[in-house]
Amino acid sequence: MEIRVLAPTGVIGAGFKVSSLERGLALAPHVIACDAGSTDSGPSALGSGRAKLSRDACKRDLRLLLLGRDKLDVPLIIGSCGTSGRDSGVDWMAEIALEIADEEGLRFKLGLIYADQSSAYLRMRLEEDRIKPLMPAPHFDAAVIDSSHIVGMMGTEPLSEALDQGAQVILAGRASDSALYAVVPERMGADRGLTWHAAKTIECGAACCVTPAADGLIAYIRDDHFEIEPLDLDAKVTPLSVAAHTLYENANPYLLTEPSGVVDTEGAIYTALTDRTVKVSGSAFHPADVYTVKLEGAQPNGFQTVVIGGIRDPNVFMALDTLLPKAQEYFNARIADLFGGRLQPNEYDINFRLYGMGVVMGPLEVEKHPKPSEIGVLITVTAPSQEYASKIASFVAHVSAHLPVPGYEGLISTIAYPFSPPEMERGQIYRFSVNHVLLPDDPLEMFRIKLLEV
Repeated sequence: MEIRVLAPTGVIGAGFKVSSLERGLALAPHVIACDAGSTDSGPSALGSGRAKLSRDACKRDLRLLLLGRDKLDVPLIIGSCGTSGRDSGVDWMAEIALEIADEEGLRFKLGLIYADQSSAYLRMRLEEDRIKPLMPAPHFDAAVIDSSHIVGMMGTEPLSEALDQGAQVILAGRASDSALYAVVPERMGADRGLTWHAAKTIECGAACCVTPAADGLIAYIRDDHFEIEPLDLDAKVTPLSVAAHTLYENANPYLLTEPSGVVDTEGAIYTALTDRTVKVSGSAFHPADVYTVKLEGAQPNGFQTVVIGGIRDPNVFMALDTLLPKAQEYFNARIADLFGGRLQPNEYDINFRLYGMGVVMGPLEVEKHPKPSEIGVLITVTAPSQEYASKIASFVAHVSAHLPVPGYEGLISTIAYPFSPPEMERGQIYRFSVNHVLLPDDPLEMFRIKLLEV
């Protein structure tokens, strides 16, 4: 048995070399699959419905993949459409696909799989104690359900059902990245341990190459092993680069949890066949006793205005620990004076992030007494409205530029701003509000499939 799975790039819209795709198509894959989203870039896409990557970029990639699929007459499976995988993201990607089909004269059966979860369904499952936290999980109750946009992360089962119904192209909502690549090999009877480990390895395209790039890979899944090969003839993979990908987004590189079970890579053996091909054997899959679907949710978290600046004076560095708390007291008093009690202290937030002083790692920073030559300053002001956030940010930026530094007399400038005006409006912002799993009665019950003749 040999099953060939083509992963053209890490995410639709990131791009790939046309020559790489052509080489992949020439290898006659049984399926072309690609991810289109992630929570990596934060809650905004899920909360707002706006995709991270541009429509033009996604259309370019999707056009090439639809044309390639048409040549081979194999399934094309794309998951987590619109970055977040919410229903509007599926419809957005479907609109692009229909445009391309019209422009290129393509005909196919399109399967759309929706992953939004209704408040009524989630409330019912919450009352039944069928929703469990994934630590660290935020507080979860009916109010969170009603104020959040929540999706379920599908496994292979809804994808397989769409294929059973005749879909040739699948545009799915939020999905396990690995499930997109695992579904066809599973249906063809491949070993599940090898299938899911191969799927995990190629989920981000050429990210597991020695030099990661926005490009593709092909996986050959055989009876007792799988092989990974980059599509770009100049790209290389090694046992280390392939094995290292199990660390990506995983706390435990040996046990990788999926809706239907756990991928076990502890016994995996990685062997270099050439400088472009790695063989992997020994992977296992342990079916879950209870099927679980991960829930992801985002809710509005106010409006934000940001200010970016820099500090070069070491005397200012040394005084910041005492200056900023005093400045915060002044800001609070000024806000109370300006808005006459209409805005309470718990309704807004003024935050200073000092880059170069350990802000990236926080308490995990190993350098306890950094000595930077300059400091980057990011001021974020969050409030119930954009108007409030920008009004507060305007005087925070002004006052912060003229803090009274001990040892200096007269007016000085403490922060240099690269832009005029320094305030930049970010609009509404969001926070993740759900990090839980739901225990359904059936793997299909949380997802809705719609078929279109294109």
